Amino acid sequence: MSVFEHWPNRITASRFVGALALFSIFAVYGAKPAETIRLELHIAFWLFIVVASTDALDGYLARRDNQVSAFGRIADPFVDKVLIVGAMVYLATMPWSRGFMPATVVVLTLAREFLVTAIRGYVESVGREFPADGFGKFKMIMQCVTIGAVLCTQIVAWPPAFYAFLAFFAHAMVWTTLVATVGSGITYSLRTRGVLLGEQA
Repeated sequence: MSVFEHWPNRITASRFVGALALFSIFAVYGAKPAETIRLELHIAFWLFIVVASTDALDGYLARRDNQVSAFGRIADPFVDKVLIVGAMVYLATMPWSRGFMPATVVVLTLAREFLVTAIRGYVESVGREFPADGFGKFKMIMQCVTIGAVLCTQIVAWPPAFYAFLAFFAHAMVWTTLVATVGSGITYSLRTRGVLLGEQA
């Protein structure tokens, strides 16, 4: 039986392809001035919105139709991490976006993902479940809004007053997302401590 027989896994795979397409746009056009690539940035913006928004769809369908699989449990968070961290890396390096996305934010986000992946792998290796919590899901939403906001500042030659508002919002979201990302990592660490103490007891 193919892992792509069911729609949840197909959607997850499609999201991965969409993320690669997004990165391809950044790789080919990202070094150019934003005003010369408005169309490409429009495509990148809506591609990111579609890929990010379908994150909940595959999980919902898998639970609704009782099609939760080992592939989905591994691939879904993997695609999330590729999409978010990959987009942040590009935004931190492209000339029209790096002012919004400091490298520090990307490094701390990547460190959090490594930490949580290691924690989840260990906890599940001792036979305990370690699903995503509400804070982790909130963090994911904040990251998606932040990336979308940064892209949105450049897709149109906005009037100066509106651009100033968008730029302020994007900057605020970047730092709000950093707090949510670090906070999520802390809550996962505390949950792990509780699991370990429970095992020792």
